[in-house]
Amino acid sequence: MRFTPDTITSLGPDDIFVFGSNLAGNHAGGAARVAVKKFGAIMGQGVGPQGRSYAIPTMQGGVETIKPYVDEFLALASEWDQNTFYVTRIGCGIAGFTDEEIAPLFDAAVDSYNIVLPESFFRIIMRNRRMKEAAGKAHD
Repeated sequence: MRFTPDTITSLGPDDIFVFGSNLAGNHAGGAARVAVKKFGAIMGQGVGPQGRSYAIPTMQGGVETIKPYVDEFLALASEWDQNTFYVTRIGCGIAGFTDEEIAPLFDAAVDSYNIVLPESFFRIIMRNRRMKEAAGKAHD
């Protein structure tokens, strides 16, 4: 299993850096700043593909407001299957969410060969799946 490194300074030719942003596209800090400096993110563009990066807004409300943007990303990643997407710990820095709040949004990504998640997200998703499976067996 591969995991997104804590620090990404370069990408392969088909790799895309996935970062948390705000809707205004003010990429001033955290992974968003790295996306601008190294991977072609565009100031003023808060959502979607830009350069060799992909912005998922995380600063507009609760986790439920992030989910549609994650779903949109997952759909695009399945279409762009020639690319590898390195998802950072979106929402877990400046936005103030915990890994436990954000990771479940990426559950479907675990089954995708071209999406690489942070290790913390992967472990939380797998733990949640095991718990759900155990709960289902308890009801059988």
